[in-house]
Amino acid sequence: MQVKIAICDDSPADRQFVHDLVSRWASSSGHTARVSEFPSAEQLLFQHPGAADYDILLLDIELGAMDGVTLAKRIRQTNDSVQIIFLTGYSDYIAEGYEVAALHYLMKPVNERKLFSVLDRAVEKLKKNEKVLLLEVGGQLERLPIYEIRYADVAGNYVTIHAVRDLTVKMPLGELEKQLDERFYRAGRSLIVNLTRISRVTRDAIRLADGTSLPLPRGAYEGVNRAIIQLR
Repeated sequence: MQVKIAICDDSPADRQFVHDLVSRWASSSGHTARVSEFPSAEQLLFQHPGAADYDILLLDIELGAMDGVTLAKRIRQTNDSVQIIFLTGYSDYIAEGYEVAALHYLMKPVNERKLFSVLDRAVEKLKKNEKVLLLEVGGQLERLPIYEIRYADVAGNYVTIHAVRDLTVKMPLGELEKQLDERFYRAGRSLIVNLTRISRVTRDAIRLADGTSLPLPRGAYEGVNRAIIQLR
């Protein structure tokens, strides 16, 4: 598989070190990695708005005027599929990474074995993002990449799938559930939610990264949190 990777770090030595590790990972795993380096968040965004050209981002958190978490938030406004991996010398940013669906944190100095493992996971997620649903809507066949789905809910005999645009189809929610993967969780009789889109869970609601608030059925709180932990 060909993978496009961006490394954003204001330390030239750290950029080169991670670049060398990525090259060794690609060689050992049989992938082709096209790697670009950026010394600042601003330069990455200026040259590649929304990081649309990349599959994986390796972002230092302690950058200059714009830090890595802020960069990730900007990217997530338009790009849901890129895999974000934070590199940091501190462990104080995990909650913020949760908000941007970061795949993992790696502490500096980056450990080769851990980086290889996380990059393998990122590639597996990228492959899953290629999976699509074929749905009949209004007499036409619609192709919907499953990574675009935020959640799905039920009204009567119809399921509405909330993605880039909402699609309503006549099918049981259980039938849709069978076509999805481990990123999706059945939170009660009438709701399926994409775990990677969740920014916060309370006893009575799920809040998605885009601000959507979904009522959480009684007794579902522990199950949702457990599913999020298992996914990561």
